[in-house]
Amino acid sequence: MEAKDGGSGRKLPGIAVIVPPKLTLEEALLRGWGYRSFRPLQREAAEAALAGRDSLIVLPTGGGKSLCYQLPAALQRGLVLVVSPLIALMDDQVAAARAAGLKADALHSNLEADHRGDVYRRLTSGETELLYVSPERLLAGDLVEDIAPRLALAAVDEAHCVSHWGHDFRPEYRRLAEVFGRFPKAARMALTATATPGVRDDIRAQLRLRDPLVLVGHPDRPNLVYRAFPRRDQAGQVLDVVRRHPGRGGIVYAQTRKDVERLAAGLASAGVSCAAYHAGLPAEERRRVQEGFVGERLDVVAATIAFGMGIDRPDVRFVVHANTPRSVEHYQQESGRAGRDGEPAECVLLFAASDLAVHRRLARKDADLAPERERALDRQLREIGRYAVAPVCRHRLLAEHFGALYPDPAAASAEGNCGACDVCLGETRDLPHEEALLTAKKILSAAWRAEGRYGTGYVVRLLSGRADERLARNGHDKLQVFGILKEAGEAALCSWVDQLIVQGFLDVDEGEYPLLRITEAGKALCRDEGTVRLGAVVPPAPRKKRTGALARAATAAGPDEELFERLRRLRRLVAERTGVPPYVVFHDTALSEMAALKPRTPDELRSVKGVGERKLERYGPAFLRVIAGEPPESAV
Repeated sequence: MEAKDGGSGRKLPGIAVIVPPKLTLEEALLRGWGYRSFRPLQREAAEAALAGRDSLIVLPTGGGKSLCYQLPAALQRGLVLVVSPLIALMDDQVAAARAAGLKADALHSNLEADHRGDVYRRLTSGETELLYVSPERLLAGDLVEDIAPRLALAAVDEAHCVSHWGHDFRPEYRRLAEVFGRFPKAARMALTATATPGVRDDIRAQLRLRDPLVLVGHPDRPNLVYRAFPRRDQAGQVLDVVRRHPGRGGIVYAQTRKDVERLAAGLASAGVSCAAYHAGLPAEERRRVQEGFVGERLDVVAATIAFGMGIDRPDVRFVVHANTPRSVEHYQQESGRAGRDGEPAECVLLFAASDLAVHRRLARKDADLAPERERALDRQLREIGRYAVAPVCRHRLLAEHFGALYPDPAAASAEGNCGACDVCLGETRDLPHEEALLTAKKILSAAWRAEGRYGTGYVVRLLSGRADERLARNGHDKLQVFGILKEAGEAALCSWVDQLIVQGFLDVDEGEYPLLRITEAGKALCRDEGTVRLGAVVPPAPRKKRTGALARAATAAGPDEELFERLRRLRRLVAERTGVPPYVVFHDTALSEMAALKPRTPDELRSVKGVGERKLERYGPAFLRVIAGEPPESAV
């Protein structure tokens, strides 16, 4: 049996229940999703929902938040309501839930009239087990009578949107508690990936959670390699990252539409399968790019932050921020779109202090910017600047920002060196204290001598001893500081200026011209009052190509890459035929395990992580034929 997706009209797998009642949580997990064990806190969250208790769940991106409410939907007699702002993602979420055997539907503003009627019919007849709605749709009020008698759990996804102190505040989220008050017997579950302790408190208060079970997972994503470098050649640096992941999915974020189009054009001219995405493009073009990326027909998307909220592709292998995001919370969420499948992925941030000034200037154009929001913005900009320039383990900085210890005390082997960021990999080094202090004093002295009348470029030329007409006309080529740091190079000098700005020793006037000025703290540092840290990028060593026995050993240790690519091709064909995203068929992790184990029978395929009973029945025969050597095109 097949059913039509309520949002797009495309064919979806049938929605017959495959999880019988009275299963244990482990049995339901294995049958519906093909997993033999829970990720951290998933079991506790599902048990709380089944017991009718409110909960606040904070799990990192890729931590499996959706399972926390999908399992209760599979095991209890009642309706699970999921409120989500991600309208673009809802149809794919419904497809994934149906693939696990749930009777799932969605109601949102993009729903066509005839499909809306089908959803209402299933809802009023009591057939629906899991219903996704946008907050605006729920607040319309007409759903209350239909869902009230059967509602067992009301889950709020992206719950940080309810908080004024969060990075993505949405006023309509503040009204959800009013609606939930009409379902007094239903448990409430708030879920988010990014919430500081203050935001968690606000979520609890605004959604009126009643004695909630608070489950906070460790925010660290050990499979991600974080790198933060000074931006010097934006297009070249982005291309370097993309080339490290040929043919794999990736996202490049930029601050402006112009930057997005320039970067996309540059990558395309270099032979990369790439397209641009921003709010200024026609809706049809945005839809084409998003569907192409999710469907694995497009490798890389260069985008503003308008892209990503509706993206659930788990095999994104890299995320590059070509400009600095507005907050650590934004960075955690956006970079977190990499490696959701748990496999290694790379996150690179290219920093320039000028990005922070742009964020501040754009925010202040908002006439409705309340004083508390402006103060929050200033704090967020300081924090993301510190993350980008501090020569400190990036994993540690992110974990501590969200109130967690690093390394995770609960980890089996907790080590101080993460081995997965530019600092711990030795790509960025911390200047010794005395060297950092002396370097800072020289830069501050040059800024002082320039009397706050010139920008960063002028001060850098002064320090590097590069005389030009302006310097000579002002007599600054005769100053003692002229050329005092010429051995460092202009790229390092620009980076150090940015680092001193972030630490408050220098400031940039946000008037008509960005003039560099020394602050009172900078003057105090010149008097040896205060401390400073400076980091420097270490030139990369030449990469050695694996040869001989080493290459053979590396190949033997992992999956058959040729078979893995054939399985990816089969997955795309199956996805196109059934009208679902490829990741709904199988994740890369499942394909990788298939390519390593090469199962020959359904029982052997059943042992692969991520192969549940429904997927085994629906997709297993085709994948077994390709593993046996049949071409993907003939196996479908």
